[in-house]
Amino acid sequence: METFWIVYLPFYFSKNRLSMKNFRVLFFVLFLSNVISLNAQEASTQRLTQLMKDYPVMGLSVAVVKEGKVVHTQALGWKEEGKIPLQTTDLFRIASISKSFIATAILQLVEKNQLSLDADVSELVGFKIRNPKFPNTVITLGMLLSHTSSINDQEGYFTLDAIHPAKNGSWAKAYNAYEPGMGYQYCNLNFNLAGAILERVSETRIDQYVKKNILDPLKIYGGYNVDELDSYRFAKIYAYDRRQSKFNYTAIAYASKNLEDSNYILGYSTPLFSPTGGMKITVPDLAKYMIMHMNLGKFESVRILTEQSSQRMQTPVFEGKNYGLGIRQTTTLLPDILLKGHTGSAYGLYSGMFFNPEEKYGFVVVSNGCDPTYEDGFNIVIRKAFQILYEDWILNR
Repeated sequence: METFWIVYLPFYFSKNRLSMKNFRVLFFVLFLSNVISLNAQEASTQRLTQLMKDYPVMGLSVAVVKEGKVVHTQALGWKEEGKIPLQTTDLFRIASISKSFIATAILQLVEKNQLSLDADVSELVGFKIRNPKFPNTVITLGMLLSHTSSINDQEGYFTLDAIHPAKNGSWAKAYNAYEPGMGYQYCNLNFNLAGAILERVSETRIDQYVKKNILDPLKIYGGYNVDELDSYRFAKIYAYDRRQSKFNYTAIAYASKNLEDSNYILGYSTPLFSPTGGMKITVPDLAKYMIMHMNLGKFESVRILTEQSSQRMQTPVFEGKNYGLGIRQTTTLLPDILLKGHTGSAYGLYSGMFFNPEEKYGFVVVSNGCDPTYEDGFNIVIRKAFQILYEDWILNR
């Protein structure tokens, strides 16, 4: 592209009777911009490479968004240990960043007046959802999306049987001791319930709904259904064993759903797709999705949510916990800088997607296996990668 402008611009200025002085100024600006990008790329590459030497890391894929556009993507390390290098076109199971996709889908139905965030979850899911210690307090859909429902994962979350009174004799243990709406606890079962509600109301399987209403409009390849994706593009996930100082491959992350052999019950079998963590997507495409939220529901000419819905997702619900509806905010990932997004961790993978809503920059970082140490609430490798990208692409440019 730069070559085209170098050849074409003199002709353009001559044809339009503009001075070569102006041409030289514009050429210098273009040249300087290109040099700055190259310098940022070289600096961050060197520092990310060093990070992967300082800590055990299988692979690392990153994307940088600046002024609302993806300006840099890169993959380092291994897609398959010692055999296949990681590429930016590889798909990751991004873990809990997936929750934001479910919240986005729910808000779409709210906009269509098919759902209300104040609705009783019991009526929406088709069986009793009540904290036995507070039987008269309604648990709402908004409480599920903000982790304020008083529900916990003590009985598991891979099936809705965990909290179904007719299916599990210990269902009461799935509730905390505080009143719904009066406390916060991060809980995967919340979003599996929300995914089931999405299916019941839309009368569409969750993977199909998200693909049609979020991914396809954004021209994103990915989804919740592992069987509909190119398995060769999956970045294998590895859990790091500190005691043995080695990585162990975890095949379960991309296990087939075998839907043709199952009796899928719409609105109940939903956890099979893991609404809480099962989205598969590339890092560059996740950056596009992040830009949509950064722009309050819009990416380029495509609107996924209204500004009001997007603001609602990004606004903390419970004081002091900084969690909205599927999106959280933080001022500690980059010290004293407000960022909004989500993290993820599962089977050894760690991920982060965060943006600055005012200055329109953000980063996506995903590792398919790395040191599991946490620092100030974030995986240490993901945290340090964010700091490197911020310093090299934003702070020093």
